[in-house]
Amino acid sequence: MSAQHEQIYEFVYRGMLAEEALDTAGRVRRIDLDETEVAEALSFELFDEDLLTQARLMSTVYTAIAVFEMSVRRFVKKVLIDTYGEGWWEKGVSEKIRKFVDTRRTDEEKVKWHGVRGDDLLSYTELGHLPQIMQQNWECFEAYVPRVDWATSLFSTLERSRNVIMHSGSLALPDVERIGMHVRDWNKQVSL
Repeated sequence: MSAQHEQIYEFVYRGMLAEEALDTAGRVRRIDLDETEVAEALSFELFDEDLLTQARLMSTVYTAIAVFEMSVRRFVKKVLIDTYGEGWWEKGVSEKIRKFVDTRRTDEEKVKWHGVRGDDLLSYTELGHLPQIMQQNWECFEAYVPRVDWATSLFSTLERSRNVIMHSGSLALPDVERIGMHVRDWNKQVSL
């Protein structure tokens, strides 16, 4: 095993320990499935073990990116609601982005046999839309975000890594470390 793989394994193991600590502390899970049920339902036993290990490593990285995305959307929505109240969507989001969301929602709703993203309108946006929304409402976000170009650059880098993973690629350890650094920087800057 290479030194880089060992470092990735250590990263993943630390993540697993953190998950266990959260569970021990009484974390409430929103999903009623466990990993064993999911693995059985997906027939993991049929997959090549090396490919499965590689995918599991990247799924840990994807988990961090997904939680980051969800937390940024929650942050944006909170700031907009605090500013505009119930009319936050119409007052705080450009018509172009609202039309994008409407199209995406309509397309997803046409496929009745598949679940949709949910009720939150921001869940239908792309990560790149979020700094655009911040820019459009800069007076609301400038207390939290030092510059919109900083957020745009950070989100762009994370989106690039996310896309590699989502298209069955693997990231090298420096890419994983960069994700961790960006997530930490964002959380330190924006903590509400």
